[in-house]
Amino acid sequence: MQTRAPLITPVLVVGCVIIIISFAIRSTFGVFQIPIAEEFGWLRAEFSLAIAIQNLAWGIGQPLFGALAEKIGDRKSIVLGAIIYALGLLLTAQSTTPAEQQLYAWLVGFGIAGTGFGVILAVVGRAASNENRSMSLAIVSAAGSGGQIFGPPLAEWMLGFMTWQSTFLLFAAAILLVLLTLPMMRAPAMASKTELEESLREILVKAFRDPSFTFIYLGFFSCGYQVAFMTAHLPAFITELCGPIMPGGMLDNLGISTTSALGAVAISLIGLANIAGTLLAGWAGKYYSKKYLLAGIYTGRTIIGALFIMLPITPTSVILFSIGMGMLWLATIPLTSGLVAHIYGLRYMGTLYGIVFLSHQLGSFMGVWLGGRMYDVYGDYTLVWWIGLAVGAFSAIIHLPIRERRLEGLQTA
Repeated sequence: MQTRAPLITPVLVVGCVIIIISFAIRSTFGVFQIPIAEEFGWLRAEFSLAIAIQNLAWGIGQPLFGALAEKIGDRKSIVLGAIIYALGLLLTAQSTTPAEQQLYAWLVGFGIAGTGFGVILAVVGRAASNENRSMSLAIVSAAGSGGQIFGPPLAEWMLGFMTWQSTFLLFAAAILLVLLTLPMMRAPAMASKTELEESLREILVKAFRDPSFTFIYLGFFSCGYQVAFMTAHLPAFITELCGPIMPGGMLDNLGISTTSALGAVAISLIGLANIAGTLLAGWAGKYYSKKYLLAGIYTGRTIIGALFIMLPITPTSVILFSIGMGMLWLATIPLTSGLVAHIYGLRYMGTLYGIVFLSHQLGSFMGVWLGGRMYDVYGDYTLVWWIGLAVGAFSAIIHLPIRERRLEGLQTA
């Protein structure tokens, strides 16, 4: 009698733990935007450029770590990523100039790549059964939001009694502690004999010649733009533009008495809502067309973002926006990675998804950098917000012509 493959496995659990810690730290950088700028008297664009470089390095590093994991093993690749991540945080804590922040941001970005979605999704995808793969990828993606739930509020709380430098040092120690879980991470090395014989060069040529790969690549740009822009700038945006929090009101009674605290809570709420949204996307990806689901997600983001910026920004609208946007936040990850795995196979999923993810991070770079640059020029985020909505609408359209079928000549487990 054939037994049903379990959904929850040691590989899935360890993958979630690593993603939670890595993304908890990554999601806090927007909280440091105002404190660091005020301490050194920097323009908003200078620290924003450091965060933008961090996202660019993450994108460049993702296919590199994906290929490295396929060559030397997943666990060795993750160890290297965690060490680089910790080193970047340690050096950032010692930096006193924008140039130093921007230089060390490369290390932080490469560290995130080594402990982020590209490597973890690939190993979890190989370890999961066919019937559980879509949901397994969704659970790991949702784990990123799990880190986002407590990361920004934790950083805001820590800044209440310690310096931002000390906070970064503790974060460096935390990312190294995740290495203690690695002995449990053991997954099948490859997916099939045919995929074993398929060279990386051959699969890259086939993917690059396939228009669907180009559409997936281009469509992922807006996801990175929107997510990174909001992670880096939404706390400051809310702090400066949100209406006052009423004394004795519901938020005040919950301990949210300032717009600064509300900004951190907004990022946390996005992460909380995204757990449900990402799991729902993973479930839907098992039964419905992934490309149409992705088009719907980008359309929803565009509508929610437009309503938020067009209506008065109040504590209530911030809460509603955070929940609505959170439902769509990382719901793109299991669907996009699932498309790559379905069309091109599991053997080189880490490398191929890493290449697609580079587009995501190019968008992240533009969103974060433009946010800081246009704020310094115009004094607000309105224009860069509308640009993000425009590229979101583009992504909704570009997913429609994708041919959601297995590429000829490849075996996809």
